[in-house]
Formats: sequence, C-alpha cells, structure tokens
Amino acid sequence: MTEVLTMAIDRYFLDMLSEESVSLRRQTFVTVEGVEYAVGDPWRRSYVNNTSGRIQVKNEVPEPYKAAIFAVWGESPTVADPFGESPVEDELAEGDEM
Repeated sequence: MTEVLTMAIDRYFLDMLSEESVSLRRQTFVTVEGVEYAVGDPWRRSYVNNTSGRIQVKNEVPEPYKAAIFAVWGESPTVADPFGESPVEDELAEGDEM
C-alpha cells in the first residue's frame, strides 16, 4: 500500500486573547491517507499589549491572526512597559541629553 503524504501545514491558534495579552500557538500538521496528524511539539509565544509586545506582534504574527489580535487590543497599549524594556524608552533615552 502506498502512503499519500501531502505538504506539511502550519496552523496558528490564538489562546486566551484579551485586551491585555494573547498566547499564540503554532502546530505543524501533515495528512497521510486522508488522516491529519500533528507533527512535533507546538511552538508557543505570549504577547502583552504594551509597546514592545505590539511591535513583536507586528513583526512576528502572520495575517489574519495579527488583525484579530489588534481588533481586540485596539489602537493603543493597555499595559505599561516595565521601565527600561521598551524600545520606545530606549530611543528616547538615546536622544535625551542631561
């Protein structure tokens, strides 16, 4: 019997999407003889709705998942960046002269 193997497909899942954060899970699936199987361990990453988290989502999350996240998160961050961890704070610090 010959196995029919289709291409591997990555699927994304938005877990626990709220106004403050989201957990993104990516899992690879293959179909063998019409049956779909998960392959390997899922990849996970959490994002917080702060300045740096919003930048990460823009750079790392594909559409349409990115649009879904920002539809819930809105136009501006709802969580403050810890001091010294925001790329915006870093840019401001470089431009400041004391």
